[in-house]
Amino acid sequence: MILANLQERLTAADLEFAVQALSQGDDERRIECERLLREGGIDQLLDRAELFELLRESPDLGAPSLELFVCVAVKHTLRRVGISDSRLSNYVGALLYEFGVRDRAFRITPHDDQVYRYVADIVADIDQQAGRRRFLLQAHLGNFTLWLSGIFPDRISERQQWSGGPDIEFYEAMGTRGFRQAANNRLARDLDVADIYARAADWFSALRVALNRLSDNLLFPCSASVDRLMRQVRDEFALGQ
Repeated sequence: MILANLQERLTAADLEFAVQALSQGDDERRIECERLLREGGIDQLLDRAELFELLRESPDLGAPSLELFVCVAVKHTLRRVGISDSRLSNYVGALLYEFGVRDRAFRITPHDDQVYRYVADIVADIDQQAGRRRFLLQAHLGNFTLWLSGIFPDRISERQQWSGGPDIEFYEAMGTRGFRQAANNRLARDLDVADIYARAADWFSALRVALNRLSDNLLFPCSASVDRLMRQVRDEFALGQ
């Protein structure tokens, strides 16, 4: 299962990289950044508004680690849609980081034998399972639909147009359902993840929009389709921003 632990994977070298990016060679800025880290903790450092752009646009620094970049990118992108929940941000960051590795997005655990390529297959299997596997499938339904609708919205639009596939609203409904079921599962309380799943269910639409913006701007910036433009307009209207 995905855990809200991406931030905990950051190393001392990652934090030093963030301090260097923020201080930009200025000793007084460096002292301030080190004070923030020492007194306020890692969130105070990573939440600095300028850090995301500095990691993107400061070639003199070299490349940040993937863990640092994803952690900061998700934090700042979620804040722009009104989500400042550090634990939820940490969870979504871990989701993106792990699902980007090989075929992890299609398995409920990294080494599970069963591959799920369609939402319908996950939903059908939930009803056939019990115990821990049922719980993992419920969480995976939320994770998988957030991954697909958040990172690949253009692909969903294309499949809908050419083969009658489900729309974004379908993925939002299924994702909300999966996270809600997982939050209400006894195992979620035992594992102290019920609050994360509940908030993911409550804010699924906003999470999806935030990840769409991240995907549109960083992963697939060259697309300029009418469908993308219409999606962006609808989302801005729905969120009021």
